[in-house]
Amino acid sequence: MRPVLHGDISAAARALLAAPPTERDRLCSRMIEEAELADKHVSQTGKLHPIFGNGSLMATARTRMLVDEPNFDDLQYCQCYEMVMRHLIRFHINLMRS
Repeated sequence: MRPVLHGDISAAARALLAAPPTERDRLCSRMIEEAELADKHVSQTGKLHPIFGNGSLMATARTRMLVDEPNFDDLQYCQCYEMVMRHLIRFHINLMRS
């Protein structure tokens, strides 16, 4: 996956917020997997992945419906944002172990 910036986390959280709460955890993992897949595709072919784009989390999040970005006084948005951060931490820990 390409380096993660604030906009990537925001886009992923907005995609999660658009999804039913029971599907968010699985969707978050899936978006990270898709970003990683796309980044590998770009590295191997020099071309964008046909579905998931350039390997950024934002590109894969944008393949889904995104809600308008709420403020941080929106509890559900904060929970989605936190979920993305937790999943990214796990992803990076697993990379370090490999």
